Amino acid sequence: MRHQRQLEIVRRLRVNGAISVEELASSLGVSAATVRRDLKRLQSEGKLTRVHGGAHLPSFVTEDADVDRPFALVATVDEADKRAVARAAAAMVRDGDMVLLDIGTTTQLLAQELRGRRVTIVTASLAVLDVLRDDNAVELVLLGGLVRRAYHSLVGVITEDTLRQLHADIAFMGASGVRSDGSVLDTTLVEVPVKRGLIAASSRTVLLTDRHKFPGTGTLRVCGVGDLDAIVTNAGADTDMFELCTRSGVEVVVA
Repeated sequence: MRHQRQLEIVRRLRVNGAISVEELASSLGVSAATVRRDLKRLQSEGKLTRVHGGAHLPSFVTEDADVDRPFALVATVDEADKRAVARAAAAMVRDGDMVLLDIGTTTQLLAQELRGRRVTIVTASLAVLDVLRDDNAVELVLLGGLVRRAYHSLVGVITEDTLRQLHADIAFMGASGVRSDGSVLDTTLVEVPVKRGLIAASSRTVLLTDRHKFPGTGTLRVCGVGDLDAIVTNAGADTDMFELCTRSGVEVVVA
């Protein structure tokens, strides 16, 4: 029974890209605790990656954008913490700034906070485009690239080359987590070069990471905390990480 259940979990992940504990428990007719044990076992076998509230396929399995974790599912996880981070980040933007926004659910919320502001926003996020497409106050520049439909974003060599032609006042970047040694991590192979391009193309780089990712986990190293100028997170994040950032000369803003 356990073996068949775990096979079904992996099958559903291959179809949906990501799935929640609650959804699996309901559909499989078992408890949430049983599902979590299954996810822990499957992660130890390298078949999935656990996230807060569910699981998704590892990045080396999900290079095809159409089987990547759905944006709508990720957007519902820790939404209140992400919104608080977005509000604090918006206060760091000055009128007239050119702002680079990374792809991701927190930067989508930041775009909502920046509606009506006299700023220029440059992004590869189709979710940010959806938020700002009808806002006449914001000058919106969309980077080109390959469309990752599941995650509402643009990636690839066109995106990276366009970033090399730009220089912004401030960039806001997301990540899967910050490790205790100060490594900023992500889980998706195609996103890492874009994130590094954001850092290179801005005078100031700010990492947006809710308290559950600070510290956190990930598959691929984007940069070190010393490559950042500031981190915005929530109260309740690991205080040892705060000290690490401070020693690295990084401003920590607690939302």
